[in-house]
Amino acid sequence: MKVIITGGAGFIGSNLILHLHQKNPDWHIYNIDKLTYASDRNYLSPIKDSERYHFKKIDLVDRDAIHEVLQIFKPDAVIHLAAESHVDNSISGPEPFIQSNIVGTFNILEECRLLWSKEEESWKNNRFLHVSTDEVYGELEDDGLFTETTPYAPNSPYSASKAGSDFIVRAYYQTFGMNVVTTNCSNNYGPHQHDEKLIPTVIRNAIAHNPIPVYGKGQNVRDWLFVKDHASALETAFLKGKAGETYNVGGNNEWKNLDLVHKICDILNEQVGNGPDGDYKNLITFVTDRLGHDYRYAIDASKIKNELGWEPNPDFDGMLTETVLWYVKKYNDQIK
Repeated sequence: MKVIITGGAGFIGSNLILHLHQKNPDWHIYNIDKLTYASDRNYLSPIKDSERYHFKKIDLVDRDAIHEVLQIFKPDAVIHLAAESHVDNSISGPEPFIQSNIVGTFNILEECRLLWSKEEESWKNNRFLHVSTDEVYGELEDDGLFTETTPYAPNSPYSASKAGSDFIVRAYYQTFGMNVVTTNCSNNYGPHQHDEKLIPTVIRNAIAHNPIPVYGKGQNVRDWLFVKDHASALETAFLKGKAGETYNVGGNNEWKNLDLVHKICDILNEQVGNGPDGDYKNLITFVTDRLGHDYRYAIDASKIKNELGWEPNPDFDGMLTETVLWYVKKYNDQIK
């Protein structure tokens, strides 16, 4: 099988490529990524010499470039992860999010349709997996969970752009009968995440003895999903998902931001030591809350569990410790 993965040099994409390359020895993977500040090809160094792995720098806004690579590689499938994804950046500058997440999604989707629809026999087998976010659903109060039928109510330019891309993908199934599957995931954590995200930010500032910034009072709630669990969920949805369906992917693992920061500090206290006055929690500093900061996200992942047989690893303590130690090594190596 020949599979194009967009955004494969990013956080989730690089973890997914390493997972798929190991699990599927008959797959050829073509990674296309525009290499933004949040990308790092070094994450894929373990397979850079593999004959089954290929890379090309492409911006999905450049439709001609997409057309060219699809005509050369002629993929059997596409797993589409490429997206601008940082909420704060979408507030300060929304345009790149509209271009990448909406225009870019249309470009690769339409080029796939034009390529695959030429072969009537294989048209329904050529799969397009669209990877999205739970933020399209808006926010929850103290109770309830996002399901696949929750009405969309995005509250930031980022989530609105992802909602738009979800609707475009849906339309290609409804109008053209294209073999598409969509996943909406909760907050990811794990190796390869960019420094700007919450967990790397906490760890980086803590070991440097800098203030650890926490928005507002730290009471916002997120459902945390280990990125390697997400990779296995995407493989499952890709292989087993029903065309036209959406599958929510969550960790069943809700934490208030402040409680999660405390937990990371406790891991650092135990594994690293050297916290100020014996405790990294002394570095916690509350900062002005983000504009339009959604209070709570939480995923009901029962559909993908019951219909496709996927569920997350329940060992949050072990996976979070693994994550913390990975970043500690990364930041210590940078100091050296």
